[in-house]
Amino acid sequence: MNSRYWWILLTYIIMQLSSFIGLPLLLLFEIPLEMAVGIWTTLAFSVGLLVIILFLRKEITERHLERSRSTRGEAVLWSIIGVFLAFFAQYVAAIIELFVLGIEPGSENTENIIQMIKAFPALIVVVAVIGPILEEIVFRLIIFGSLYKRYNFFISAMISSLIFAAVHVDFTHLLIYTAMGFTFAYLYVKTKRILVPIVAHVAMNSFVTLTRVVYGEQLEELQRQLEQMQQFIGGFL
Repeated sequence: MNSRYWWILLTYIIMQLSSFIGLPLLLLFEIPLEMAVGIWTTLAFSVGLLVIILFLRKEITERHLERSRSTRGEAVLWSIIGVFLAFFAQYVAAIIELFVLGIEPGSENTENIIQMIKAFPALIVVVAVIGPILEEIVFRLIIFGSLYKRYNFFISAMISSLIFAAVHVDFTHLLIYTAMGFTFAYLYVKTKRILVPIVAHVAMNSFVTLTRVVYGEQLEELQRQLEQMQQFIGGFL
């Protein structure tokens, strides 16, 4: 792993841990906790992305010389396919969690993020766009890419996906994060363009986040109606 990658990983770690310093400072101004988290997260992730892109300047300018990469047309096609692959992988993993492992759908981590977005709407940019870009750079380009030079696809994708899940602190849905990690790693290997899994990841996060924020109440009401319908039908059976 070259020195630029180590600096990028260090930047990402500092960005993640910076809330231990930033949040207490914001709370001194009596800002509500959820809003303070949103403000600091947006600031830290925005600065982190800028710094990481600066570290990648040389690599970005040199990558166009790689002949083994997919063409732009192929990249666009695989970006679109990648969105559907990501949703399919997440759906299959959720089904396995529910019917095999007995894990109920829904994530406390996701619910907390939605509440923070409602308190500080600008955070949606981080969740939908900046976060996925950073994650693909760190977990696919750097961690998976470095491992893939030494190990096979399965081992490299598994290790990078487990780290990906650990960062989200959502071990209950480890299978879902692993499935997504494998999907994005496959897109990266298939096209040799990190932009492809970035686009797929951004599209997926954007759709889920906007759906939950804009139509969250309607979805909850629909879920309650479905549960009532199941109970009603169950009474006859």
